Amino acid sequence: MHLDMPTPHDIEHLAAARDPLSATLYVPTTPGGIDADSNRLAARGLWEPVLLEMYGRADKRDVWPIEEMMNTLLDDDEFWEHLGRSLAIFVSSKGIVEFRLPNSLESYATLADRFTITPLLRATTFPNDAYTLALSQNGARLIEISADEPPREVTVSDMPRSAEKAVGLRSIGGRSPYGRLHGDEGRKVRLTQYARAVDHAIRPTLNAASLPLVVAATQPLAAIFTNLSGYRHVVAAPLRGNPDEMTDAEIAAETRVVLDQLNEASLDELRTTFKERRNSGRAVTDLAELARAATFGQVDTVIIDMNAHVAGHIDIGGALVLDPADDLDVLEEIARAALGTGARVMSVRSDDLPDGVSAAGLLRFATEG
Repeated sequence: MHLDMPTPHDIEHLAAARDPLSATLYVPTTPGGIDADSNRLAARGLWEPVLLEMYGRADKRDVWPIEEMMNTLLDDDEFWEHLGRSLAIFVSSKGIVEFRLPNSLESYATLADRFTITPLLRATTFPNDAYTLALSQNGARLIEISADEPPREVTVSDMPRSAEKAVGLRSIGGRSPYGRLHGDEGRKVRLTQYARAVDHAIRPTLNAASLPLVVAATQPLAAIFTNLSGYRHVVAAPLRGNPDEMTDAEIAAETRVVLDQLNEASLDELRTTFKERRNSGRAVTDLAELARAATFGQVDTVIIDMNAHVAGHIDIGGALVLDPADDLDVLEEIARAALGTGARVMSVRSDDLPDGVSAAGLLRFATEG
């Protein structure tokens, strides 16, 4: 599965972008290249009505460059062979950007003066996919784990074949050629060298996806790798058991349990924090309060129902204006305002929000009144 996960800067840039011809497309896709033509056809089916609407709104000379950018993407055979489970496309007169995502998102297409970002936020709120590094003295393999597909071993160039091969010795437990390292001391130093070589080999693959990395290894190698890895998404707790004795399917099952635990722990922490701050006036669920707080940079974290839609907008003074005829979504506007002030924005299921509300916010400081 090929992923291009958006960075916080990417999301902030998209949230702030304004152009009268801003098209947003979310396309459910199938990884692996098997359904490349079907994926492309689905994207084209979403794009064509948007394109017709563009021609109805604007001068054709303004639409032609946008149409050309989309046609170039649609005609790129190599691109459509390598997808995730969803594709997000943002195109306007100022350019085109796409993200191949691990989440299964619903089909969506719209034309407005700004991009729709809430589904994209869902893809970055909680991980549904991960990599697992099955690491032992006898070798290492990087396994791609997804929520609903069999695990897949990733080919990694320069991956050390074993600890001995990595350090150029027949054994990592013997005396060094110069007699300086031997016994447990020498073994630990050489395991560290081996772990560092593995880390360097897998880093390009990991950085391209920004997914959690779960380590399957026995001690002390698990701790050695976790402590030295330069990848910031390494999960602190390793899987139990010897990876040499586990199949990829067994490793994948254990990894999915770890991901579920991570997500639930994050939600539990969020609920606890919300209760604590609510008692001190630093948490709100009222949309009008939340809109005002987001506008004026008072919000630390915003949590939004991923499936909710509230027609309306926020005026320049931060006041909430509800209007069923409005093309804008209040929740999108709150998220956009919060992102613009450096807040964290999370897209969750309705059951994960307090009191049955569509949005909630943790404040940086208590508001007056």
